[in-house]
Amino acid sequence: MQNDEFIKEDLDDEKTIEFIRQRLPQDLKEKFSDDEFYFFLDTIYEYYEKSGIFESQGDADGYIDIDIDAIANFVAKEAKKNDIGEYDPEELFFIVEGELAYFGAIDDEEE
Repeated sequence: MQNDEFIKEDLDDEKTIEFIRQRLPQDLKEKFSDDEFYFFLDTIYEYYEKSGIFESQGDADGYIDIDIDAIANFVAKEAKKNDIGEYDPEELFFIVEGELAYFGAIDDEEE
C-alpha cells in the first residue's frame, strides 16, 4: 500500500469516527479515545471479512441482513482477548450502528 493510500484510509477513519461520535448517546460521546475507535473500526471490518458480509448478495431490494449485536459482541471479545480493555457490548452496539449509518450515508450520496 502506498503512502497516499494510508493517508486516505486514515482520513476516512477520522471522518467515520467524527460521524459516529455525533450519533452516540451523550454519556458515550467522550468515553472512548480515538485509539479505541480505531481498534473498534478495525475489528468491525475484521468481522465483516470473517463473516463473509463483503461477499454477501443482497435481497431483492439489495439489503444484507447484518446482526449488530453479534458484531458488538465480537468487538468486545476481541478487545478483551487483545488486552485493549473490557467493553460493554450494549455500548459498542451504538458504535457499530454508527459505522453502518456512516457507510449508508456515503452510499446515499453516491447515488
